[in-house]
Amino acid sequence: MKVTQVDAFLMGAAWRNYTFVKIQTDSGLVGWGEATLGWKESAVRELIVDYGRRYVVGKNPFDIEDLWFRLYQIEHNTGPVMFSAMAGIEMALWDIVGKACGQPVFNLVGGKVRSKVKAYANGWYSNTQDLKHLSDRASDVIGRGYKALKFDPFGEGGREISSAELRQACLTVETVRKAIGDDVDILLEFHGRFSPIMALEAIRAMIPYNPAWCEEPIPAHNNEAMAQVVASSPLRVATGEHIYSRFGFLDLLQRKAAHVIQPDITYSGGFLETKKIAALAEAHYVSVAPHNCDGPLKTVAGIHLAANIPNFLILETFQDYDVPWREELTSGTPRVKDGYYDVPTAPGWGIEVNEDVIAAHPEDPDAKLNMFSSDWEHRMCR
Repeated sequence: MKVTQVDAFLMGAAWRNYTFVKIQTDSGLVGWGEATLGWKESAVRELIVDYGRRYVVGKNPFDIEDLWFRLYQIEHNTGPVMFSAMAGIEMALWDIVGKACGQPVFNLVGGKVRSKVKAYANGWYSNTQDLKHLSDRASDVIGRGYKALKFDPFGEGGREISSAELRQACLTVETVRKAIGDDVDILLEFHGRFSPIMALEAIRAMIPYNPAWCEEPIPAHNNEAMAQVVASSPLRVATGEHIYSRFGFLDLLQRKAAHVIQPDITYSGGFLETKKIAALAEAHYVSVAPHNCDGPLKTVAGIHLAANIPNFLILETFQDYDVPWREELTSGTPRVKDGYYDVPTAPGWGIEVNEDVIAAHPEDPDAKLNMFSSDWEHRMCR
């Protein structure tokens, strides 16, 4: 079996463009992957087409390890755009391999260690200043069966915020805690807003509300500074969506700069690369909670990964709070039930992509988001 064609599709999806990869073979098997990298999708698409032409067409789709190594070794100017392009291609190849073998992808890398995958809701909150609205929305999340939810209580805050702004953030978190009770996990998103000392002040202020973690409290690209925050934090610190490949995570883990890591299957370089990252974390006794803010195919790949790795903690999902046509795009995608995903068992990723839905939602050049502007929540959250 040989690859005959590699295509990339962009779809306008509110605040980012879903980026899908379709790979065809001379056997008739077709594989799908997702390469969504918010606000850099056009660059990713160009690399997918280029890499497909130069490295993938004419090759055996089973040779995934060889392809990844050659791209990493030969192209070598790495970063999230390159890794996302690699990931989209790699995921589509796994889909083909699974279909060729008649097996779900997780069975090709060791099988599953769990049959259900715990998920947390994101995208649900839309306006943290309206506390009644926020309380109602949090109640809606719990009414859908979720056992955990995440939100950013800091508005448009930057490196430093005032005491009044921090008190308002605390009131926001208190409102959600009262709405959902003590048995549902709150995950706090900081979006890399703060300086190290401001981050620690904010983390300490959140202790009364018992959050399960504080995510990316400072910008992600100084592991030494993150390690200082982690060492002084009284709460769990999660980070990793802006760390790329096993090589980036090796430094993060060696510096003890996270209690929980959050690799993104796309940004990090693909399904197998993220499994390798999880193995590194396992050797450091660190749990893995994959970052997953994009399309439904990445969610399904995340479910396969979560089913397979021993040190999985929880999976992010926007499934119930995303564009209304999301479920039409991929048939067979599991739904969250009582806070968990069932693991799909059909060959490959276990889903089918509807190309008519792709055609109905073309690329949107204005699908961008500034998380330091006053209206960002309204754009991202439904």
